[in-house]
Amino acid sequence: MVAGVDRGLTKIPTKHRTAKNFLDALLAVLSGNAIYYLLMPHLPPVARHRLFQEDWGLLVDFIICTAIFAAVKFAKRTEE
Repeated sequence: MVAGVDRGLTKIPTKHRTAKNFLDALLAVLSGNAIYYLLMPHLPPVARHRLFQEDWGLLVDFIICTAIFAAVKFAKRTEE
């Protein structure tokens, strides 16, 4: 069990699972940022990110990326 995760009768190696999680996160971040930057001109000024500042725009971007990551994980869970 140290080298893998029990998935019924098959085991997924930890290295493979880590790579899958990385690709899911990469997909979520890239697509989430693309969506945010396409929406940014239409957002209220308080929700727009300013370079090198912590602001509400970062929170909006984080929420979009997190929602996409959760949707990807949910979609993959229902596939298996």
